[in-house]
Amino acid sequence: MIDLRSDTVTRPTAEMLDAMNSAPVGDDVFEEDPTINLLQEKAADMFGMEAALFCASGTMTNQIGIKVHTQPGDEVICHNQAHIYVYEGGGIMANSHASVRLVGSPDGLISPAEVKAAINPDNPHTARSRLIAIENTSNRCGGTCFDFAAIREIGQLARASGLAYHLDGARLFNALVESTQSPSDYGKAFDSISICLSKGLGCPVGSLLIGERDFILEARRVRKRFGGGWRQAGFLAAAGIYALDKHIDRLSEDHAKARVLGGCLGNQTYVKSVAPVQTNIVIFYLQETMAEDAFVATLRERGVHCINLGHGRLRMVTHLDVSMSQIEQVCDILAGLKFQS
Repeated sequence: MIDLRSDTVTRPTAEMLDAMNSAPVGDDVFEEDPTINLLQEKAADMFGMEAALFCASGTMTNQIGIKVHTQPGDEVICHNQAHIYVYEGGGIMANSHASVRLVGSPDGLISPAEVKAAINPDNPHTARSRLIAIENTSNRCGGTCFDFAAIREIGQLARASGLAYHLDGARLFNALVESTQSPSDYGKAFDSISICLSKGLGCPVGSLLIGERDFILEARRVRKRFGGGWRQAGFLAAAGIYALDKHIDRLSEDHAKARVLGGCLGNQTYVKSVAPVQTNIVIFYLQETMAEDAFVATLRERGVHCINLGHGRLRMVTHLDVSMSQIEQVCDILAGLKFQS
C-alpha cells in the first residue's frame, strides 16, 4: 500500500531506531532524562529561544501554548482552517475557555490587514483579543507558506496591541527548506513556536513547544495538569535529535515528489483543479459529477491511500516512506482510472 494520507504515517528509519535503542534515559517528570534535556536544549538553541518542552503531540504543544497565553474569556485570532480550530477537538474552548475570531483566505494565509481588523477594541462588550496564532505550512490548504514579511508585520501588530503571537509550526521545516529564513529568524518573530517531529521529520512520536524560560516553566505546569508528564521518554527524544540532525534537508525531496503528483493530477479529466503545490501537500478537487468517497475507495482498491477532507477537497501528502518510483506508480494508476462523465 502506498500511503499518501499524511506524513504522520512515517516510521523510524533503521538509523533512527539505532539512536533510540542506545539513548540514555531518566525520569523526565523529575527533569532527569538526559536525552530529553538535550533535545529541548538543541531545539531552543536552534530557534534562538531560551527553553523548550518535549510533548506527545502537536495538539498538546499548541493547546498548552494557548492555555499559557490566555485567560478565560480571552479571544484567539486564527485562520478558519487552522489545525488549532478544526482538528484539536474544541480544545481552545474546552481547555482555555477562550473564544475564537476566524479570519483568512482560501490559501490558508492571513494578511496583516485581516489581523488588524480582527483585534477587538478594549471595552467590556467584547472579548479581550489576546493571542494571534498562525500555521506555517497550512495543513488543510495545501502546504502553503507564509511570506516572512507578512509574519513580521503581524508580529509588529501583536506587540503594538499587547497580544501574544504563537506559531503552529507542525510543518515549519517544510517552509524553511523553501525559503531563505532560518529557525532563529522565526524565534525572533514569535512568542512561542510548536514544531512537530513525527511528520516529515519521520519520528514515531513527539512535538516541541519553544519559548522564553518563564513561558516554558508555566507550560511544564500546564503539561502536567493535562496529564502530559512522562518518564523514560528519552528513547523518543533520541529520535527527535536524530531527525533534527539528519532529516531536515531531505524534505526538499518530498516537495519534488509532490510537484510530480500535482502535475499528474492536473492532467486528469476527472480532476477539476489542483491547488498550487509549494511543499509536500497536494490538495485537489474532483469534477462535480464525481463522488469523493467513491474515488478514495477506488484508489484504495488499487493500493493507494489518500484522504477526503470534505467539501470537495482531497489531499495527498508525500513523505520519506514513499519513494519517487512509488509516486510514478501512483501517477500510472491515476492516469489509468476511467470514470463515466
